[in-house]
Amino acid sequence: MARPRGFDEDTAVRRATEVFWRKGYHATSTRDLGEELELNPSSLYRTFGDKHRLFLRALDHYRATESTDGCQRFRDAAPTLAALVETVTAVALGGDDRAAEPVGCFVVNTAAELGATDPEVSRRAEGSFELTRTGLADILTRMRDSGELPAGTDPAALTDLLFTLILGWRLRSRAGHSTEDIRTSVENAISLLGQR
Repeated sequence: MARPRGFDEDTAVRRATEVFWRKGYHATSTRDLGEELELNPSSLYRTFGDKHRLFLRALDHYRATESTDGCQRFRDAAPTLAALVETVTAVALGGDDRAAEPVGCFVVNTAAELGATDPEVSRRAEGSFELTRTGLADILTRMRDSGELPAGTDPAALTDLLFTLILGWRLRSRAGHSTEDIRTSVENAISLLGQR
């Protein structure tokens, strides 16, 4: 199949992101991408170079959309424990409405699959992770400043703790743990912050 008329490269990157997100890098074949994007192999290579370059574009797309949206959720949330529970739960479960099977977080899935073996992938994953940490630091600082958390609270330390927990909840989501179980775990973890 040739490149279709009216082909939109941004739409193609979004659709490729969905494929990589569901299947992972190694399990996604050029044929899978060609079928999803309705491109023959020569058009795929001519447009994107190769699978690896398209994967990097997919990671950039994810950072610009999902990761940026997650950061903004924290910035928009009220500085309360209840709002923190809602926002962390939403971020931890983000993406699971995209497919019948749990998909978890694209960047967490990528980090688990590829680790630090690819510097370009690692740099992009860290960029997405940094957005999550930035959003967390914002809400936790506002919670401390408003008195929702004790005055001596260290937002940087809590950011690191909650970021690590969010990664775990995202993996649990990918593993098919129920929304209710993950939400209960988030509530239990955040309730400990109020007891500090």
